[in-house]
Amino acid sequence: MMVLLLVGLIAHAPSTDVRAYDAPDDGGGAIIVEWQLSSDDAILDGYEIYRSEDGVEYTMVGFIGSGRTQYEDETEDGVEYYYKVAAIKDTIRTFSEASLPSVSSSQWFDFGASNLFIGMVIFCAITIYFIYSARRGKKFSIRKIAGLDAIDDAVGRATEMGKPVLYCMGIGLVDYIATIASFNILGEIAKKTGQFETPLIVPTSDAVVYTVAREIVKESYTSIGRPDLFDPNKVYFVTDFQFAYAAAVDGIMLREKPAANFLIGYFKAESLIIAETGAMTGAIQIAGTDRVSQLPFFVTACDFTLIGEELYAASAYITQEPLLLGAIKGEDWGKVIIFAALTMASVIGLATKFPILSLFR
Repeated sequence: MMVLLLVGLIAHAPSTDVRAYDAPDDGGGAIIVEWQLSSDDAILDGYEIYRSEDGVEYTMVGFIGSGRTQYEDETEDGVEYYYKVAAIKDTIRTFSEASLPSVSSSQWFDFGASNLFIGMVIFCAITIYFIYSARRGKKFSIRKIAGLDAIDDAVGRATEMGKPVLYCMGIGLVDYIATIASFNILGEIAKKTGQFETPLIVPTSDAVVYTVAREIVKESYTSIGRPDLFDPNKVYFVTDFQFAYAAAVDGIMLREKPAANFLIGYFKAESLIIAETGAMTGAIQIAGTDRVSQLPFFVTACDFTLIGEELYAASAYITQEPLLLGAIKGEDWGKVIIFAALTMASVIGLATKFPILSLFR
């Protein structure tokens, strides 16, 4: 009986070759601890990781299950740390030898993301090439976008009927991509309404958006030589409450009876409320947003809808500015290259997984 008890108290084998090193390609604050499994790993409960700053007093900083050989410890940069790993079974712990000291630090580059860097360089090079070509006079064209082709007709219709044009930018803030794209379109529409002396109404839902929209409309009228047409009372701030803004825009539609409504920007649930009211007044409506969830409502209630990236390409399409067109072409070719690379990688991956496909290579 005594012999059996002594056998039961025999300690299991410890882990070996413990080493610690700074976690690669990170922003600092982490050390990787690695070790060789104990020869008794199959019966262990796991491994406890102990850390020390002086190599004498150790504190447990983590636990990991059996069969694992690596642990990432959160540390303070610039401080030396020593590590030990304890193989644990029930209440019995056997400690490894201490590791050499290790210090964590931040790295300038994440070499694990080198593929993204290469892709970015290729994409930028393509875009710069097309912009350079545009500067040298090369002509570019992009596919027809029905909603943008209809802008002249919409403004012309409002002019013939003697009614105003309503431009609604939604409830987005000034730093939203959809709002920025809407600013570009607003400037071009303001120029067209100024040329025909058609009133332009721009209600906004954000104070900063209002300020920018006001300056854009004013500058557009000035650029065509008609600063006298700018009416500061036509570009105004309404409210930053979503449905209060929707109600205000609906009221404008019912009172002013605009012949053309432009609903371009960032919209949420108010999109259908505004679009349905505009459809009831008989106005021609051109809408656009990058909110996929709101596109079905615009498609249903509006005459034309800018879908997806059509909203972002609108300023280049309307102005036919060579530099903007060059940037659009560069983006398109970048997508073609990415699609080709993904297709090639998929084919290679399938051929590797299913050898029979290699016959078709």
